Amino acid sequence: MKTRTLLVKALFSAVFSLMAIVTAKANNVQITGTAVTGSNISFNISWENSWNASAAPANWDAVWVFVKYQDCNTKLWMHADLSTVAADHTAGSPLQADPVTDGKGVFLRRSAVGGGNIASTAVTLKMNIPAGTYNYKVYGIEMVNVPEGSFQLGDGAGSYTFSSITVDSNAQNNGLTSSQLGPYTADISPSFPMGYNSFYCMKYEISQEQYADFLNSLTFTQQKNRVENDPGAAAGSYSMYTGYQYRNGLAIVTSGSNGAIPAVFGTDATAGTPNSSNDGQNVAMNGLGWNDVAAYLDWAALRPMTEMEFEKVARGPLPRIAGEFPWGSTELTNTGSGSLLNAKMNNETSTTTVNNGMCAIQGGVVASTAGPLRVGIFATNASGRLSAGAAYYGAMEMAGNVTERVISVSTEGANFNGTLGDGELTSTGFADQATWPFSSTGAGQYPKGGDYLNSYTYGRTSDRQNLYSPSLARSYVHGGRGVR
Repeated sequence: MKTRTLLVKALFSAVFSLMAIVTAKANNVQITGTAVTGSNISFNISWENSWNASAAPANWDAVWVFVKYQDCNTKLWMHADLSTVAADHTAGSPLQADPVTDGKGVFLRRSAVGGGNIASTAVTLKMNIPAGTYNYKVYGIEMVNVPEGSFQLGDGAGSYTFSSITVDSNAQNNGLTSSQLGPYTADISPSFPMGYNSFYCMKYEISQEQYADFLNSLTFTQQKNRVENDPGAAAGSYSMYTGYQYRNGLAIVTSGSNGAIPAVFGTDATAGTPNSSNDGQNVAMNGLGWNDVAAYLDWAALRPMTEMEFEKVARGPLPRIAGEFPWGSTELTNTGSGSLLNAKMNNETSTTTVNNGMCAIQGGVVASTAGPLRVGIFATNASGRLSAGAAYYGAMEMAGNVTERVISVSTEGANFNGTLGDGELTSTGFADQATWPFSSTGAGQYPKGGDYLNSYTYGRTSDRQNLYSPSLARSYVHGGRGVR
């Protein structure tokens, strides 16, 4: 679906201000009818395939909602703090609003056991920002809840795999040593996110529309460091490659000017009218380097996941299976961008016969026409975990499509303590969280989960063979996903 943004100036202390902010379906979320009254921002939200399950996996999905506001004088976008008091927010049935302690957003989720689509539902959130004249944007990212609990780490089969141990409360409270974790690891303290404690994980990889939305709230200088090609290039120019390659349609809709006026980005996979229904908005964003992913996560007030958390999201509390994929078996049905129906559209589907272990791994064909698929492409109302290729808690494409960037249990990654992004970047567009790894080589993080081109073995849950490939570089197979 085309992303529509209409911004109307609003005086924060005014009695009423009406805006249509962001309507997007990059991850099935639609936010419409936004209005500001005093310190409250109201909107309607809907999304598909929601759940709150009392039986296994005993979790729920949610939408991480956060607000950006633009000073009408400086034109700079800032992250709005929201109230940390639950009673200050309201959400119509069947939803509830869960605030977070740092006030950087709220989680909207089902308040009771149930499942199905969430029809358009009214939500009002209380902001804590200075008085002024502002424009506003409301963003939503689909997440899955990963409950507190023990899980099995490693499987004894993958390259550089962890030792086969159980991560429990004792491990999380006291830390683990390299002798317990196995080869190519460092000692880690209790502050390292091992996956035992509860957290939220993005349901899907970052989409191309989501990355465009991110860019559209940055300054020209910040944008310049988050794309490959200059934001001042002509309208219609592609931003990551010299043309439409690797199914990446990120493009300039309106050129930036003289380093002062930022560009407007969108998707233009069909090279004509940008943000049309067949421009690949929901295709996973590729061409990203570590600094791009880190900046997006900091901006969204999320954080990178650790490689231990990756295994928790994929395996859940189930016993390990040697060589298993994130859908809990060794079965694999691979497909790619050469087998699509409604290509580049929001209902893009694979023509490969549905079987267990559906996965976007084309394999071997390094061609600019190959690329990632629509996020969540294998999930339908009739699919189960195996046929959808879904991880235990409902995250999609944890294997194949594009790689995930994870914090490694290594000397360079061991100091990571789970610090969350604060919604703000440096003036040059970089994440500024001190405990996130930012060495000149990229050490402390690496791409995990495999991608649409490389060997299927990279997609195995416990495989760590990319551990010594921690490059900062952008690649047509690299994307991203975050947690909170």
